[in-house]
Amino acid sequence: MKIKVSYPWLCWILLGCLIAGMASACGPENSDGKLNIIVFGAHPDDCELKVGGMAAKWVAEGHCVKFVSTTNGDIGHATMAGGPLARRRTAEVESAAKILGIETEVLDIHDGEIMPTLENRRTFVRLIREWNADIVIGHRPNDYHPDHRYTGILMQDAAFMVTVAHFCPGTPYLKKNPVFLFMSDGFQKPYPFEPDVVVSIDDVFSIKQDAIWQLESQIESLWATGGFSDVVPVPQDPVKRAERRKAQDERLANRDGGVAYRFRDKLIELYGKNKGKEIKYAEAFEVCEYGRQPESDELMQIFMIEK
Repeated sequence: MKIKVSYPWLCWILLGCLIAGMASACGPENSDGKLNIIVFGAHPDDCELKVGGMAAKWVAEGHCVKFVSTTNGDIGHATMAGGPLARRRTAEVESAAKILGIETEVLDIHDGEIMPTLENRRTFVRLIREWNADIVIGHRPNDYHPDHRYTGILMQDAAFMVTVAHFCPGTPYLKKNPVFLFMSDGFQKPYPFEPDVVVSIDDVFSIKQDAIWQLESQIESLWATGGFSDVVPVPQDPVKRAERRKAQDERLANRDGGVAYRFRDKLIELYGKNKGKEIKYAEAFEVCEYGRQPESDELMQIFMIEK
C-alpha cells in the first residue's frame, strides 16, 4: 500500500517550527550574536510611528524587537474611551506587530496618567532585563506630552538600575548596560534633538505603511482632524477605503520624508553623498548620555548602515 505524502501540509508544519524557533531565540535565550531591542512608546502608536521602519530592518536580519506601549491609550479618540478603546488600540498594535514581525506589549496604565514612580521604574527595569536588551529606545524627557516625558524619564532612570543586582532581585540583572537612545522630535527647549544616527527606511517603507494602516482608531480621529473633537471614519466601501489608504500612506510619506529632509546632511555623512542624497524616508535617533556609549563604528553596525 502506498502512502500519499501531502508536501504542502509538511511545508506548513516546517514553517511553523521555523517561526517558533525564531521566536524562542528572542529575549534571554538569544545568545547567537543577534541583538535584542526594546522600544518604549507612551501610547499604542508611538513606537510604530517612530521606529516601525527600523524594527522591520532589524527583524529582517534576525534581530529581536519588542515594542512596549506604556499607557493603554484609553482616551486617545474623539468618541471612544475607557476599556473599549484600550482593547481596540491593543488589538491594533498587535496587528501591526504581526506585520513588522515583532513582539508587542501594552501596559495597563491609563492614557495621560503615567508617572515616574518607583513602581513604574521597577516595571521598566524588569521589562528591559526580561528582554535581555542590547538596545533600549524611548522618548526624550522634554517632549510635549506628559506621558512622553515621563516615559523618557523612566527609561533614563532604568539605564543605571538594570545593572544593579539588588534592585528588583527577582529578575536577573544585566551584566552589560544596553545602549539607550531617543526617538526624534521637533522640540527645541531646553535643547533640540541632535541625531547621532539617521537611517534610510526606503527598503521597508511599504511594510511600515502596512503596519501603520492597522492603527485605524488614530487614522479616523487624531490623524484625520489634528485633535479629539471629531471623527472621520475609515470607509468600508473598497473604492473609498483604497482612497483613504492612499491619503494615509501620503501622510506617513510626508512625515518620514520630512525626517530625511531635515537631517539630509547627516544622511550624506553616514551614507556618502550619492546614497545620502537619494534617500526618501528616514528615522532618526540620538544616543542618551545614560547607559553604554557606543563608538561610531558600532553605531553604524547596530543600525546596519553601509556607505
